[in-house]
Amino acid sequence: MKLYSDAYDVFADIWQYQADWWQRNVLFLDTLRERANIMLDHEQAGLPPVLAFEYETILDARTFEHPANYALLRITAVGDDCLEDCVREGARPVIVIDPRAGHGPGIGGFKRESEVGIALHEGHPVYFVSFFPQPCPGQTLEDVLHALRHFVEDVIKRHPDTLPPVLYGNCQAGWSVVFLSADCEGLAGPAILNGSPLSYWSGEGDVNPMRLAGGLLGGAWLTHLLADLGNGNFDGAWLAQNFENLNPANTLWGKNYRLFSNIDSERERFLGFERWWNGFYFLSKSEITSIVENLFIGNKPERGVMKVCEGCYVDLKRIRNPLIVFASSGDNITPPHQALNWIPAIYPDTQALKGAGQRIVYLINPHVGHLGIFVSAQVARFEHRAILESVDELERLDPGLYEMKIDNPTGNPDCQKDQFKVMFEERRVENIQYESHPEAFDKVRQVSEFNTAVYEAFASPWIRTMATPWSADWLKWMHPMRTSRYLYSEHFNPLLLGVAKTASLVRQSRQLPEVDNPYIDFEQQISRNISDSLDSYRKLRDAGYENIFNLLYDRDWK
Repeated sequence: MKLYSDAYDVFADIWQYQADWWQRNVLFLDTLRERANIMLDHEQAGLPPVLAFEYETILDARTFEHPANYALLRITAVGDDCLEDCVREGARPVIVIDPRAGHGPGIGGFKRESEVGIALHEGHPVYFVSFFPQPCPGQTLEDVLHALRHFVEDVIKRHPDTLPPVLYGNCQAGWSVVFLSADCEGLAGPAILNGSPLSYWSGEGDVNPMRLAGGLLGGAWLTHLLADLGNGNFDGAWLAQNFENLNPANTLWGKNYRLFSNIDSERERFLGFERWWNGFYFLSKSEITSIVENLFIGNKPERGVMKVCEGCYVDLKRIRNPLIVFASSGDNITPPHQALNWIPAIYPDTQALKGAGQRIVYLINPHVGHLGIFVSAQVARFEHRAILESVDELERLDPGLYEMKIDNPTGNPDCQKDQFKVMFEERRVENIQYESHPEAFDKVRQVSEFNTAVYEAFASPWIRTMATPWSADWLKWMHPMRTSRYLYSEHFNPLLLGVAKTASLVRQSRQLPEVDNPYIDFEQQISRNISDSLDSYRKLRDAGYENIFNLLYDRDWK
């Protein structure tokens, strides 16, 4: 605690803190105003990909016989620097597939230090799978998978003298790549699955409460309802809101306080990320209900009963291309439970995996969150770079299960290749034993199928009759994920008209308090108390969800 020699020093610290606090408030409010305007401008521009790289469109799946709102892009330049001379001769192509799970494309390349950026740095020709805000009429999950397969085949044709491409599948895109690998045709190149859930029934109460949502809400009927209200399309803002609800301490306080307390250095990073985060895309009713019913509630891929198209089912035993599963213990969306527990479900023991001739490698980060797997610059410069540099070695491994270990004595993610060592340590399938309660979740599936059948028979026809493009658009713009952003724009809120001018004056006369100002420490302690309170609420809430779920489903009523 700071010791004062006279009253002047006390009042000097008070004055400095109050001036700084007022200035930070103005700059914070101005940043929220900028975020709102960026969001509105992005929407008006048609929500283009937020890539930090120049690109050209190679294929547009909207023109296919069975159209889908996807496109294959080729990365051509970084700023003013053309990439033609940077590609290593014979380097295999890399295809980065972004998740279509509420937000738009770009998370794999929205800044230089990203999956796209690292692949370019390593000399690979890079392709990016993008998508458009609205699905094509009648678009199905089958149409999307066929479009992705067409993209991969086209990249292979463009690089006939190299090895098959490396596929980066982020979150939802990861299990899309697995579905392609496990259908009747399969894939050839290695697939990197980043935070991809394939065992959605796995998890534990204090790690993954979202897996309980289907049971607590009565199944997939609510997804059908929201898609019907959207005139046949499901608003991705609902998925983003589910994500934000997981961590109220960060959503309601932590994220904004980090910006407020570091307003001079945090503004650009905040606005760059929010440009992607606030661009909400739509899925067709057929797509979102297939995803929810087959994966989240039905867990069908793991059980081998998910139908891709007529006569073709996803069978994970068919996968022959090497897989790298990248998960994190700090991920509350896709913990290692969901990323890995499908392996012992498909291969009962290590010998079965080896007998199938398959190679599966997993890499677990100890602390990074779900989004950090895709957006963290440090993860991109270290784990993703190490993975890319080790792909050829991976393909030379004998069949089996391996854990990828990266030994980095320097502790520097930017270290040279000869300063760190990648090891593939053999593991046993029998040792992957994450918590799962299949009997309880099978009851959820049965309840969901019943409720959905009742809804589709009696309520859905009436709601579809009343829903119109105008009502769907009104619901879109009234969604709290949008109103909580755009109402900070002066275009909607006249009270914000003077903020930009005031913020400009503040920047010209910015006053920072002394480093040892005790009132800054006091403010930060209050912030920690608020975060701790919200986190305590989250733990109580999640424990309540777990207890209710167990009461409803995880007990023997006979």
